[in-house]
Amino acid sequence: MLAALGGGGLLRSVAWGQAPIAGTAPRFVEAATTLGRIRGADIGGIKTFKGIPYGASTAGRNRFLPPRDRSAWSGVRDALEFGPSAPQREPGVQAATGPLAVAAAGLPRESEDCLVLNVWTPGLSGGRRPVMVWCHGGAFSSGSGSAPGTDGTNLAKRGDVVVVSVNHRLNVLGFTYLGDLAGAAGDTALALSGGAGMLDIVHALQWVRANIAAFGGDPGNVTVFGQSGGGRKVATLLAMPSAKGLFHRAIIESGATIKLVEREQGARVARELAATLGMSAPSLDDLQAVPLDRLMSAYFATVRRMNVDQMTMGFSPVVDGTTIPSHPFHPTASTVSADVPLIIGSTRTELTAQTDAAVFSLDEAGMRARVESLVGAASGEIIEIYRQANPGATPADLYFLIASDHRYTAPVMKIAERRAALGEGSVHLYYFRWESPYEGGRLKSPHTVEIPFVFANVASSRLTAEAPDAPALADKVSGAWVAFARTGDPNTPKLPRWPAFEAVHRPTMVFDNVSRVVNDPIREQRIAMFAALGLD
Repeated sequence: MLAALGGGGLLRSVAWGQAPIAGTAPRFVEAATTLGRIRGADIGGIKTFKGIPYGASTAGRNRFLPPRDRSAWSGVRDALEFGPSAPQREPGVQAATGPLAVAAAGLPRESEDCLVLNVWTPGLSGGRRPVMVWCHGGAFSSGSGSAPGTDGTNLAKRGDVVVVSVNHRLNVLGFTYLGDLAGAAGDTALALSGGAGMLDIVHALQWVRANIAAFGGDPGNVTVFGQSGGGRKVATLLAMPSAKGLFHRAIIESGATIKLVEREQGARVARELAATLGMSAPSLDDLQAVPLDRLMSAYFATVRRMNVDQMTMGFSPVVDGTTIPSHPFHPTASTVSADVPLIIGSTRTELTAQTDAAVFSLDEAGMRARVESLVGAASGEIIEIYRQANPGATPADLYFLIASDHRYTAPVMKIAERRAALGEGSVHLYYFRWESPYEGGRLKSPHTVEIPFVFANVASSRLTAEAPDAPALADKVSGAWVAFARTGDPNTPKLPRWPAFEAVHRPTMVFDNVSRVVNDPIREQRIAMFAALGLD
């Protein structure tokens, strides 16, 4: 059912759809940027600017290279429509349809001229508001900062903050490491190609620093936040010297990025891509001349042939020694931005949003076979630990809990531990247990479920629209995120006191209709999964 959606997929399908704001027709407003004046719209008191260019087109001679500044324009440029999304669809393949399909999201057209961002602000003057820069999900391969479900209107209004979302290069265009590819090697700029999409985000943060005061924001108080692949982007930013000082707080939602792609693996994937294109030793000029549709087709063919996991095996950020000197949290947390306060967390049943329908009716034998494929010989012991901790759980329930902890929750908890060990910026850990009534409640607490709560968009998300208790929890969750963006401390009067994480007691905010702080909330499962993943 949902397997094709990948990381961040459910966000694109069921969490999108911002309810229109009641009121009169929009009033045009203008703002000055370093590249020229732009025209946006004031709708219900929130000034919205869409599709603002922050870099030049990445097509042609700019393909695979670090982002470059765009030329200034004269007059006033309209910023009333979303700009292009990064190329991400397979040419010639019919997009899926139906209520859970990516095609249902209605994203803007795709183009290599995709370095654009969007701004929502309560006012162009009258204060230096906290700035919250959203990194979209999609496993480094898909998605867009223009998704309706992450419309920043409600968050900007309820928190008196400036919300920014960013489009940048993805997949083959953003994360192909060409530094060691024969023919293309030797170019200093190409040595950075395995992190080009991340350098785009850094370029956007530089735009924020130079321009956000004109939108009522404080360039000295910027929070980067993201979910799934977006959370992984935030984790990667924490390890990038070029990003240091451009943001001051960070939030990682279900972004379990302990390690990135090793340079040798990135080079191997690039060679396979070249072979797919029929090129033995392509030069940069050769690769820049490949038509986009042909390049995208070769990318999809390479992923299928190599069975590439685009989180850790290719077409995602590469530890190249320069752009990204080391893994974000392996073997210890990167010290590049050690003083930046961090919120990090996961949801209880992440994997219910990333599987096929058959998994929901697993029998005991089917469950055991799937768990063994995840954790090997330890599967029997782990199943028993999870069964004792979750009495009454069905085989499917047990599989989802084990698989979710294996892929997300255990790595997230290890990240909190390693980050806190630096002893500088505070760490606050959360565990999201609220269960959605969508599809009869069978998804429970799926991947992406916290997004409508963070953005205060619960009325328009399928996961939350039919839940009468969702608005109250959204008030608390979005309030905590805003408090953190404002001060670096997520505590608010509407939630129990949320202590900073430390490895002895492991205090964790468990979000639910009645939220509470629990020390080490899944202790036995966590210990077993740390051992299975070699995270001791």
